[in-house]
Amino acid sequence: MQKTHCVLLLTVATAFCAAAADETTTRLEKATAAIATLTGHGIRAEQLAGADCVAVIPGFKKGAAVVGVGHGRGFISCRNGSNWSAPGAVALDSGSLGVQIGGEEMDIVILSMDKEPRGKLLSSRFAIGSDASAAWGNGKSAHGDPNAKILVFGHTKGAFAGFDLDGATLKLDESGNKALYGKSLSNGEIIEGATTPSVAQPFITKLAQASGR
Repeated sequence: MQKTHCVLLLTVATAFCAAAADETTTRLEKATAAIATLTGHGIRAEQLAGADCVAVIPGFKKGAAVVGVGHGRGFISCRNGSNWSAPGAVALDSGSLGVQIGGEEMDIVILSMDKEPRGKLLSSRFAIGSDASAAWGNGKSAHGDPNAKILVFGHTKGAFAGFDLDGATLKLDESGNKALYGKSLSNGEIIEGATTPSVAQPFITKLAQASGR
């Protein structure tokens, strides 16, 4: 009986891991497509070329029509010498009342233009607008700060979109990293030396092509 119970648990765990891997693969494909879309219609080549880190959140979605809670999962990569690092998994949450996209999904690309905030950006929780000032790169600014070091680009259904950046947080997605690398890793560990998994190579290749590096 105990043996049967263990086999059942192992089967369930295997199925769960396979589902997580499939979901991660799909999210990577969507993130790759988001880079292609936004670099063709919004992000200038020199902006991406000058970025230290790039986070891509495909399918960010407002989860409640009244309070404007939003959530999305994606990936972040940073400069590692002349190359882009292996991607770490991240989640973007917004509890702002200023979300303007209704129930639509929005692809979001976040550029960190300065290496100084990298440590905080790769920590377990980075508060946009608090840990570093940010502005919409496609004309929608929450702060009106022309010197903002964090540029955010959003795209939904053929149009640019935005939401109030205050209150948005970029966080470590531990389950995403485990699905991608087979073990729990911090984004700092991944950025500093992890090998890019084959399933994530198209994402890194597209980022390199779009940035000219």
